[in-house]
Amino acid sequence: MKTAYPVSNVRRYLEPGPVVLISSRWRDKNNLMTLGWHTILAFSPSLVGCMISAGNHSFAMITQSGECVINLPQQNLAQAVSRIGNCSGSKVDKFHAFGLTPEASEQVAAPSVAECYASFECRLYDDALVSRYNFFIFEVVCARVCKTPEYPQTLHYVGGGQFRGDGKMHDLSRWFTKVS
Repeated sequence: MKTAYPVSNVRRYLEPGPVVLISSRWRDKNNLMTLGWHTILAFSPSLVGCMISAGNHSFAMITQSGECVINLPQQNLAQAVSRIGNCSGSKVDKFHAFGLTPEASEQVAAPSVAECYASFECRLYDDALVSRYNFFIFEVVCARVCKTPEYPQTLHYVGGGQFRGDGKMHDLSRWFTKVS
């Protein structure tokens, strides 16, 4: 039986996907931020929408540079992911403070995070919603993913400083009539 639930807490159930680390670079300075508000918008070109608050140091860096890297951490980085999201890059070198390695990206100046399972290099595709909603639309211009494990153990933020991990895989491909 369902009961009333505070609408301000629905993110606990509707958060769109795994928590990511957004890396940026502007004027020879690198930064990292933790982000849970992103969504796939299109497949070709590969477009990803990200809500980055104007109050974040990364907002200005990404607005100025027009690029970033979306890095996919696994559960072993949970503490670093949480701590990165709770300090400002204007005061802290987050790569150094949290023991992460910036590595050169292939298509953008922003560094990738070596310890992350995947890195998706992005360029700003459309900024029409940035001033009103802090919503950036990026095009993924280069993607690099580890070969193993096949399914990374990602983190999902449920609010209140709590994260959940991925659960059991369910292979329901035999029911799919569309081939992707």
